[in-house]
Amino acid sequence: MGWFPGYGFGSYGWNQQWSGNAAADLANPQLFIDLATSLERAGFEYMMMEDSSVIPDTFRGTMEESLRAGIVRVDPMPLIPLLAAATKHLGIVATAATTFYPPFLAARLLTTLDHLSHGRVGVNLVTASPDAAAQNYGLAKHYEHDLRYRMADEWVQSVKALWNTWEPGALTLDEESGMFADHTKVHRADFDGEFYKTRGPLNTVPSPQGHPVICQAGGSPAGMDFGAKHADTILASADGPAGMKRYRDVISRRMIGFGREDVKVLFLVEPVLADTDADAIEKKRRMDAANEGNIEASLMRMSYISGLDWSKFALDEEIPDLTGKHNGHQSVVDDFLKAAEGKTLREALASQRRGTVSVTLVGSPETVAGQMDEAMQEAGGDGFLVAMPVTRKNITEVCDGLAPALRRRGLIRDKYLPGTFRDNLFAY
Repeated sequence: MGWFPGYGFGSYGWNQQWSGNAAADLANPQLFIDLATSLERAGFEYMMMEDSSVIPDTFRGTMEESLRAGIVRVDPMPLIPLLAAATKHLGIVATAATTFYPPFLAARLLTTLDHLSHGRVGVNLVTASPDAAAQNYGLAKHYEHDLRYRMADEWVQSVKALWNTWEPGALTLDEESGMFADHTKVHRADFDGEFYKTRGPLNTVPSPQGHPVICQAGGSPAGMDFGAKHADTILASADGPAGMKRYRDVISRRMIGFGREDVKVLFLVEPVLADTDADAIEKKRRMDAANEGNIEASLMRMSYISGLDWSKFALDEEIPDLTGKHNGHQSVVDDFLKAAEGKTLREALASQRRGTVSVTLVGSPETVAGQMDEAMQEAGGDGFLVAMPVTRKNITEVCDGLAPALRRRGLIRDKYLPGTFRDNLFAY
């Protein structure tokens, strides 16, 4: 089990019922600390914090809708030591865009954070998609989608080369001889690729995990190849249990093709919980009605993930052919377009699944636990990533309601094992 909190420090869900004091929670780490300690109490493997370098302005060429909705981020990397200090076992994953992080900076930063957390750090690798993000780092426009993944593949190679500049046994700490490290076991990386070049070695000692956990989410062929080759855990959205199984099978085949044995795939869900099934069904009805009525927000979201201004498309006509015309999140856009065939844009938005959930989960904690059990039995593994606004009510419903129901079925851990994030991630 994992949790995907969304935007930075309290802005995601800032205006929802039970969101608390928005002014007090905004950019305040305490809300995320409360989430982390609750997730550890519930037996979750990790929390994964999203990041981006832009305030979206593709929709109508303005930031108005994005700022109205509160789509802002705070850099998640400095939050890691605070969350680590408040917990003992939970894996803490922060997002980094490979395009914008120089390999040496990333390798050194993640090694340092792995030390500060005693071996509990992971990094969610993204390639980013908006031109505006690339322009913040001095590029005229972003690289083409598949080229971004070629670059990301080499980026991981260069970062791992830096992590490997200290061989096992290099750190001696021999007080009698006065030797801190064996210089024969510390070497330069001298990585010289098509896109990246770095000398090394790292001037930090190897961290508890050596290689921090790598997390990835990509649904395009290039993205799935990248995840199968490099990731320890993959975040995915699929269409129901059958779609989850197909995705897991595809990842397994690709992973084996790269000579790897295991990766943990977590499927995005947004459980709707209440005391009774009837209450939960009514709650979902209200949520769906509110979502369907907010066409502006849906158009803004599609504009952001595609890089195209969807305000230019007629709401009561079919969506134009966008083949080869966008450089954004290919799998998300393509899935939407496939579901929209034969529908007007308005109809497609109205019937769009809320968020990117893989399976509908609605009911009391016991009912939802049963739904998750049934879905995972068909899918064949591995787990779920809860994608919900971070409100204290949502935290309590999941961590103190759903998690105990899952544990009673023997579906989630009842204790952590000694060791690192990776040790616990692959223990089951």
